Amino acid sequence: MERRRALAAGAGLVTGAFLPMAGAPRTATAAAAASTYTNPVIWQDFADIDVIRVGATYYASASTMHYSPGAPVLRSYDLVNWEIAGHSVPVLDFGAKYDLNGARGYVRGIWASSLAYRPSNRTFYWLGQIDFARTYVYTATAAEGPWNRLTTISTPYYDAGLLVDTDDTLYVAYGNTTISVAQLSPDGRSQVRTQQVFTTPSSVGTLEGSRFYKINGQYYIFLTRPANGQYILKSSSGPFGPYTMRQVLLDLRGPIPGGGVPHQGGLIQTQGGAWYYMAFVDAYPGGRMPALAPVTWTADGWPVVQLVNGAWGTTYPVPAVPAPPRQVTPMTGVDTFDGTSLKPRWEWNHNPDTTKWSVDNGLTLRTATVTNDLYWARNTLTHRIQGPTSTATVQLDYSAMRDGDRAGLALLRDSSAWIGVRRDGGATRVAMVNGLTMDSNWNTTGTGTEAASAPVSGGRLWLRASADIRPGSARPGTFSYSTDGTNFTRLGPTFSMGNDWRFFMGYRFALFNYATQALGGSVRVPRFELSTP
Repeated sequence: MERRRALAAGAGLVTGAFLPMAGAPRTATAAAAASTYTNPVIWQDFADIDVIRVGATYYASASTMHYSPGAPVLRSYDLVNWEIAGHSVPVLDFGAKYDLNGARGYVRGIWASSLAYRPSNRTFYWLGQIDFARTYVYTATAAEGPWNRLTTISTPYYDAGLLVDTDDTLYVAYGNTTISVAQLSPDGRSQVRTQQVFTTPSSVGTLEGSRFYKINGQYYIFLTRPANGQYILKSSSGPFGPYTMRQVLLDLRGPIPGGGVPHQGGLIQTQGGAWYYMAFVDAYPGGRMPALAPVTWTADGWPVVQLVNGAWGTTYPVPAVPAPPRQVTPMTGVDTFDGTSLKPRWEWNHNPDTTKWSVDNGLTLRTATVTNDLYWARNTLTHRIQGPTSTATVQLDYSAMRDGDRAGLALLRDSSAWIGVRRDGGATRVAMVNGLTMDSNWNTTGTGTEAASAPVSGGRLWLRASADIRPGSARPGTFSYSTDGTNFTRLGPTFSMGNDWRFFMGYRFALFNYATQALGGSVRVPRFELSTP
């Protein structure tokens, strides 16, 4: 609730002062000046970023709320081109609501959390609190996993930042407005000490989203003022303070037209010593998009974001880093579900019933829930939308559907619509359904109304959803289908995707198959394609 009140209040704030520039960006070398990158560096929904470097490789983690697996691990070799390597939280085993079993976990689950690497044992650590109840720590020796739960800590470290100090001690900065630091045991399994280190002045309001650093012997806690500012605390006396505060940015014009102020995220240093700030930009209906800007430091040790004409730049010189060892895997393109496991670009809406889906050179979705409500249907598989506009096309084999089954492709959020196949009374039709809605407590208020349909036969169909996620206002989503994979027919009216932030996660493409009468039916998806104009 504090986060929501702060976000609502932030919209009316006036432009604040900026820190002075501290010379030319350190990345503006002759080599880097020859090429530039464009923000957002990732035009997909990856919020509350924590970014680290291990050797010559960069990693980042992001919030995923109720999607499973959670806390994706992104990987890059240049801070500009990113791929999804895996997920730190394999299953949201935090209660039945994350299984859509008698309760639902919408807008709960994986909030702002932390990713760190501990050189002493060559291990990655993910740390985050769930439901304001307790904190979970997962570890892996490779970003791809396998990730395993190391421990559960009874203190809920809200919006935590994990620091591996130079002496290998583990510290956690956390809190909302009142910021605390905890010290963990050497094995990282328990809390040794916790202490309040800072109280946010009333003139600033809310600070949260801690990121914890030790830089040149100084301790820094990087904090966001949702959703329009960034501040930093500095201590010369150790991790427990005392800390002094300085404003980094406030009401700064961002790089996405119609989008918000870059904020939250983290600081990162390249192998060559240059610093960057990777933030996110509120850009609904698509979500929160990562943006990158160079950072310099004042003589007395404070970071300064390098601006372009008084704003976060749309373009900057590319970071001066060695050539990557390989090209990263694109976040768009074709997936034929080769092999026997899902690629990390996919996340389920809540935990799936693992007995009701499989990958074997194609995706099979068996009905897992009897319901008339997509928001209650298990095994709905989601994919982020690529901005500013993109199209998802799915090939669907519906020959094994049963009466009462519904299968298709949705634009999924708290207000949703879909195109899909309905099997009733032995007859099959393709339909466009809209009016799927939730209230502010994420309870279903509308299960959908069929807006258009057409009879189909033959057992095979191509479904398509196109989404415009440019921020600033509600944007159109459209649906079409094809019987040959080449010629598509528009179906139903334009769907309006709202740009309210309160669901936090942006719209996603979603593949679903659920029963309204009885389980037993299935569909097969041989191919999914995410394309941009």
